[in-house]
Amino acid sequence: MYSRIALFIDGGYLDNVLKWHGKAKIDYGKLATAMANDHLLLRTYYYHCLPYQSPNPSSEEKEYFSNAQSFFKRLSRLESFTVREGKLAFRGIDDRGFPVFEQKRVDVMLATDLVMHSTKKLITHAALLTGDSDFLPALQIAQSEGVHITLYYSDESDDIRPHDELLDIVDDRRLINKDFIHSIKRGS
Repeated sequence: MYSRIALFIDGGYLDNVLKWHGKAKIDYGKLATAMANDHLLLRTYYYHCLPYQSPNPSSEEKEYFSNAQSFFKRLSRLESFTVREGKLAFRGIDDRGFPVFEQKRVDVMLATDLVMHSTKKLITHAALLTGDSDFLPALQIAQSEGVHITLYYSDESDDIRPHDELLDIVDDRRLINKDFIHSIKRGS
């Protein structure tokens, strides 16, 4: 029997993981190959938001936004890569005077894609790179359709350590550690 996999990458979570590894510059093609783990790769989905821009953006905001757009465009041109963009909503200022932002639509898009691929029998395996337990219902549906779920995660800090329920529900777990990061670095 054949095995087909789709990859579901939470870009915000991956950004936080890479910060713990010295803001490592990775090769996203290598990441996809590693996560596919010898299964036939149907598609890699990458979910993220463009950075927030104020109503009258500064030159720094404009440059940061433009760089993010260019990055998303480069990713979308990789083989079998799809970038799904959510929205970043400004939620106010925290106690330290820093702006607070919230990703919108990213979780729903990831969950919808996972459920759709599972119920249409497009995949036998799914690999998720996330730490968010909001996906538990979608994971349960995928598993009920016979999809084997692998979670790629980091436990470097409480900020990025996945919720126990997420670790418990998946079929397989792959820790993102310094050796894994080294294997997917650009130029390695």
